[in-house]
Amino acid sequence: MSRRRAVITGIGPITCIGHGRGVFWNAILAEKSGISRISSFDPRPFQVRCAGEILDWSPEQFFTPQRLKRLDRYAQFAVASAQLALADAGLSYSREQPQERVGVSFGTALGGVCKAEDQHIRYLKKGARGVNPMLAIQVFGGSAHSNIAIEFGFRGVGTTNSNSCASGTVSIGEALRYIRDDFADVIVAGGAEAPLSALTIGAFDIIKTMSRCDDPGVASRPFDRLRDGFVMGEGAASLIVEEVEHARARGAKIYAEVLGYSLNNDAFHMTAPLPSGESCIRTMRDALRDAELTPEQIDYINAHASSTQLNDSTETLSIKEVFGEHARRIPVSGTKGYTAHALGATGAMEVAICALALDREWIPPTINYQNPDPACDLDVVPNHGREAELNHVMTNSFGFGGINACVILGKIR
Repeated sequence: MSRRRAVITGIGPITCIGHGRGVFWNAILAEKSGISRISSFDPRPFQVRCAGEILDWSPEQFFTPQRLKRLDRYAQFAVASAQLALADAGLSYSREQPQERVGVSFGTALGGVCKAEDQHIRYLKKGARGVNPMLAIQVFGGSAHSNIAIEFGFRGVGTTNSNSCASGTVSIGEALRYIRDDFADVIVAGGAEAPLSALTIGAFDIIKTMSRCDDPGVASRPFDRLRDGFVMGEGAASLIVEEVEHARARGAKIYAEVLGYSLNNDAFHMTAPLPSGESCIRTMRDALRDAELTPEQIDYINAHASSTQLNDSTETLSIKEVFGEHARRIPVSGTKGYTAHALGATGAMEVAICALALDREWIPPTINYQNPDPACDLDVVPNHGREAELNHVMTNSFGFGGINACVILGKIR
């Protein structure tokens, strides 16, 4: 019996380069960074000055005042991105008509940690009575999928994974499995993150993983020889992952098919990748096997490319091992120069980019690339995108804790 197939029919990004599928893609075409100087708190105690901060966020566009009281910034991003994705897919659901065959698969690295920081300050000033009574239901990571389910009446599978920087990619891969295994006909899959606070920035600054570049326009520079760490971002992206015949029956626009998925762990170090790239290599090979494709059939790779020295060079080594001679020809771009690294949301943003790249047959560039690095000697699509015939694309997410995930998309046939 043939496997049930899953396709992407809706895309709902909320990022520092724009909200909604159309604005988001136009910003990708514009080839400019959305990173800015940190404004949400005073960063002067730290050496980090830049972030992918959403400066134009107006939650009142998405929520009633009563609903807004129950949602912290993290949950707002998650639910609003789901709204945008459902609208893009032409799907309308409400809690008055619960859906048992519609589920949610979401991801986050830190969940509502910033809300907890804010409330701890209130606790120190005013005691327990100063704490928001909603805190208990806002701070946990699972509030993303729970609030999406409540908003739209989804009684199917529901989960929020916390696989660090790979969380968004894992959420898409798990949605593929839920569709294949006949647990659902529609899954809202994605990731959300709202980590821009003094505590979080300070924690990552201490371990020296973040860029200390003072120029937001070039602070995130994947594959560049002068890269000096990742730039933290915020936001969300939801994708509607739907069983193919369910989508066709309603005449849905199909952006891409989700063909393959893999997940593993380095079992090596909490922040440094396994130097041999062995687990990264295996996750790409396992995803290819799951998609029933050969390396030569991949036309573009959206790399994890976090803009750290070790990650970018190790990913390059891994790609060369998996793709052999084809690695010299395949375009490999890192798109975090646009959106920054929104931790658990980034993988979902990058799956959205891949789906749109397939649909529009345009490869996004690695922006801010000025200084070639012999350790990253791939076709990194420097600074300017290009038109190309695309049939299959791969996206990688390699996170803290040694977590490696890979998703492969293809044009619908």
